[in-house]
Amino acid sequence: MRISLIQMDVSFGDPIRNWQRVEQRVSQAVAQEGSNWVVLPELWNTGYDLTRFEKIADRGELPEKLAMLAKQHQIYLVAGSIGEKEGEQFYNSSYIFSPEGRIVTRYRKVHLFRLMEEEKVLTAGKRDGALFPLGDDWGGLMICYDLRFPEFTRSLAIQGAKILFVVAEWPHPRLNHWRLLNQARAIENQMVIVAVNRVGTDPNNQFCGHSMVIDPWGEILVEGDEQEGIYTTDVDLSQVTTVRKKIPVFEDRMPDCY
Repeated sequence: MRISLIQMDVSFGDPIRNWQRVEQRVSQAVAQEGSNWVVLPELWNTGYDLTRFEKIADRGELPEKLAMLAKQHQIYLVAGSIGEKEGEQFYNSSYIFSPEGRIVTRYRKVHLFRLMEEEKVLTAGKRDGALFPLGDDWGGLMICYDLRFPEFTRSLAIQGAKILFVVAEWPHPRLNHWRLLNQARAIENQMVIVAVNRVGTDPNNQFCGHSMVIDPWGEILVEGDEQEGIYTTDVDLSQVTTVRKKIPVFEDRMPDCY
């Protein structure tokens, strides 16, 4: 897997401009990096302009456009997450698309972040879609605040996830939390973590970037700074199997004691 992380700024409440930015960055990642996986950040279509969701949330058009983008470039597109409306509800929804343009999975954010008042606008999703098939393996998917709940990641690992995609709009002053939590989730679950965060500012926040890929030993394979950029690395999931055999954490668990 050659994975490119799209660390980008997000125009507050401007879906048209943000879509243009995504098209450009995805094309650049494929042409310049030769990537077959491209990953976007959280809520890239709207940013945290939650008070205007009735006007700017997607009504079902973006998944089709994202599917076409994945098919055009023959990539797996981890499409970050988008603000979308379904029925009378608003969701923070993450999609993955295959090179054939089909939906591999859709996951809706379970843990809503009170510091950004998500719970006042958004409906919490269920666990559906957080675990998805990846050839003969399994992958996991979560959104930002979900990272703070170690039992969520562990549940995905127990069910076979070898790689976890974390898409985020994680702000200062909690950069250290972002870095440490991603590394901890990789080490304790002996899995690859692919974590993509946005940069830039909105009226209330400054976002800290530092998108990263971490191997199952907790070593950082690539990490961004706080500027826009495309960060690429190669990932071999067979390393997960090697690490889990060397230190058999999952075999040694004692669930009756927890």
